[in-house]
Amino acid sequence: MDNQFSNAQRAEVLTQALPYIKRYVGRIVVVKYGGNAMINEHLKQQVMEDIVLLWLIGVKIVLVHGGGPEISELMARLGKKPEFKDGLRVTDKETVDIVQMVLAGKVNKTLVNLLEMKGGKAIGLSGMDGRLIEAEMKDEKLGYVGRITRIHIEPVTDLLSNGYIPVVSTVGCDRRGNTYNINGDTAAASIAGALGAERLIMMTDIAGILRDKDDPASLIPELTVQQATQLYKDGVISGGMIPKVDCCIKAIDEGVKNVVIMDGRVPHSILMELLTNEGAGTWIRGERK
Repeated sequence: MDNQFSNAQRAEVLTQALPYIKRYVGRIVVVKYGGNAMINEHLKQQVMEDIVLLWLIGVKIVLVHGGGPEISELMARLGKKPEFKDGLRVTDKETVDIVQMVLAGKVNKTLVNLLEMKGGKAIGLSGMDGRLIEAEMKDEKLGYVGRITRIHIEPVTDLLSNGYIPVVSTVGCDRRGNTYNINGDTAAASIAGALGAERLIMMTDIAGILRDKDDPASLIPELTVQQATQLYKDGVISGGMIPKVDCCIKAIDEGVKNVVIMDGRVPHSILMELLTNEGAGTWIRGERK
C-alpha cells in the first residue's frame, strides 16, 4: 500500500487539502459517533485516526458517542431483555444504571484510550459531569429516557481551550439526582448548537438522505433546511430518518453552520467530508440557495 503513491503524489494530495484545512483550523467540529463504525474494530481505528489528524492540524474536535449495541449486549448477559418504543429504549431504574456503566464507563474510556494511542490528547466526560446535559423525564412510559432542558457547555469549552479532545457520553441528569438515557443524535445537536460549531457530522449506517431508500445511488448530496422540509411532505424523508433530520434542523436553528449526515461505514469518511471537494453524505445548510 505504501508503494502505491509516489512522494510527489502524496505532496499533491496535501496541497489539494490545504484550502479545506485553512477553513477548519481553529473552528469547532462536533462528530456524533455510533452504529457500525463503532462496532467494526477496523473502522473504529480509522475514525480515531481521522479525529487525531484533524486535531493535530488545529481543528477543535468534540466527539459525542452512543453505545446502543453494547448496552443491549450487557443487558442480555445480565438476563434483561431490551424493550423499545418508537425507536427509544425503555429505561427503568436498573437499565439506566446499565446505560451509565456502559456509556460513561466502558465505551467512553475505550474511545479516550484509542485517541491517546493514536497520538491525541483526550478527556472523557459524561453529560453528568459539570451538569453538562441537564434533563427531565421525556415520557413516563419510557422511564428514565431524558428530554434535554439545558446544556452547561463550560466543561467542553474548558477542555477545548486547553487543547484536549472532549469525548462525551450521552448520559444526562437532573437536580434531584436522577440519571437519564439521552438520545445520542439529540445530545450531539444540542452540544453543537451550544458551541456554535462550524459543522456537525452525524455518522450513520446509510449513505445519507436517499430519494429512493433502496437505491444508494439516489443520494441527495446537498439540501437547504427549506428543501429538507419539503422532502418530509413528499415522503422522501421517512421512518428512522425523520428524527435524525429533525436533529440536524434543530442544530442549525441553534447556531450550527451546517450539518452532514454521512455513512460511517466508509473508511476515512470524516476526512473525505472535511478535506475534499466531494464530501461524503448529505450536507444540510440553513440558508436559501
